[in-house]
Amino acid sequence: MKSIVDYLRLILFVSGVLLGVQVPAFVDQYGQRLQAHTQEAKLSLAEFQRDADRFFGGDIQQLIAHYQQNPDQVINAGGDSIQAIHQRYQLLSGALTQFNQTDLSGFEQVAFEPMEDIRQEVWHNFSHTIMLDTRAITIGLILGFLLSLVCELCLVGCGKSCKHAYRAIKPKANPESKA
Repeated sequence: MKSIVDYLRLILFVSGVLLGVQVPAFVDQYGQRLQAHTQEAKLSLAEFQRDADRFFGGDIQQLIAHYQQNPDQVINAGGDSIQAIHQRYQLLSGALTQFNQTDLSGFEQVAFEPMEDIRQEVWHNFSHTIMLDTRAITIGLILGFLLSLVCELCLVGCGKSCKHAYRAIKPKANPESKA
């Protein structure tokens, strides 16, 4: 029985390691998609930025205001579209800057404040790869250890609880019946 428990413990550890080495790959793919979306938004905004450069000294906000103040509803709606593209670019650009600040900032962003649409896109299209760099191995070992530890503690806790409960409800031997 002890060897079965040892094998289960080993399986839990290896499973944790395999899950852990996927984390850096997920973060890397998130960063690539974030960069691609940022570049796409920049390209979408480029023509309007050229108009802003030509007519409004490079101030795209003045171009947007000019469109939005136009009495023609079509041109007015175009101003709203330009503003949406500009806001999306600013949001993506800020997220990309934050993602690239430090070696760990990408992990922090994915875990705590991701661009939800991009994280979902990566999740749905994630290609499971194993990156064998220092970060992946470290995260894998830590996750494997934690998964094994948590499961071990839960099983030990459940075992002790069951043992205690069994002793509490076990009928006490009647001293008079022994005589």
